[in-house]
Amino acid sequence: MKKLFFIVLFFAFFSAKIFAEDLTGAGATFPYPVYSKMFKEYYKISGVKVNYQAIGSGGGIRQLLSKTVDFGASDAYVDDEDLKKFDSEIIHIPIVSGAVVLAYNIPGSPKLKLTPEIIAGIFLGKIKKWNNPALKKENPKANLPSMKIVVVHRSDGSGTTFIFTDYLCKVSKEWKNKVGRGKAVNWPVGMGAKGNPGVAGMIKQIPGTIGYIELNYAVENDINFAEVKNKSGNFVKPSVKSVELASDCDLPDDMRINLTNTSSKYGYPISGFTWILVYKDLYNGKLNRSKADALANLLWWMTHEGQKFALELNYAPLSENALKKTEKLLKAVNFNGESLLK
Repeated sequence: MKKLFFIVLFFAFFSAKIFAEDLTGAGATFPYPVYSKMFKEYYKISGVKVNYQAIGSGGGIRQLLSKTVDFGASDAYVDDEDLKKFDSEIIHIPIVSGAVVLAYNIPGSPKLKLTPEIIAGIFLGKIKKWNNPALKKENPKANLPSMKIVVVHRSDGSGTTFIFTDYLCKVSKEWKNKVGRGKAVNWPVGMGAKGNPGVAGMIKQIPGTIGYIELNYAVENDINFAEVKNKSGNFVKPSVKSVELASDCDLPDDMRINLTNTSSKYGYPISGFTWILVYKDLYNGKLNRSKADALANLLWWMTHEGQKFALELNYAPLSENALKKTEKLLKAVNFNGESLLK
């Protein structure tokens, strides 16, 4: 009987995996480390395989618009004008929040503190060398070389770029007037690389470089990153805690909000949510009922049980307030008018 029990269990397990619906998604590289972990763990308990392509937020939004994926992913919310391009309402489901860090490669690996003025000056091409007086003033103990600063930025449409340029627009009128914010901008200086992995790789390989990447990419690649002076005048190290503090604010019901330049005394100022984007009525996204159920259940798990994987990968889990609003959004997701999550 015991042998028979295990045989039945074996076939039940594998038949569940055979008949489980695979899901496809594409978009942001910013949350890829935590998404990859979540999807792997969810497969173990559900048999649902998620094929996710980290192609950048812009690509994820485009593929959702063309309905070639079951869900998109972005670190930049879709603005009101671009929402009109969709033939049916879409919902932004926040999964975690994270930090965009200023990662750098300076010989000797000195610790670095950066002010908003210095960051804007570097990315505008006005501060050209590491031993610039403004840098030396804020970092008097650091051995800063007379070396050219090489800026590295994203070459693809990127939510990480949106977060970073949104921050720069808030702290620098010159940046706002000359460059602006967006998933892709005309960079005054620097060289481009694709995705967070591409930017991280270039910084790690080339001395004198500085660029913006998600915190976990800096940690995993052993790349130095700077403390940044926030609106309250405090130099803050990017961390899960300082990102949590940045997200402790009034949140809109649709959860479309920028967390940059936070008023939180010890919040990290270049923080942001990352969202999974879905059609409110999944039937309008060309999903069948089985896939719709699978996607709804996956998103509920990611925003609940799956949150435990955020901390270990340097992302901040959803706050209690954020989760309450997210649950309302999830319960609005339906299939041809029928609610999927009671």
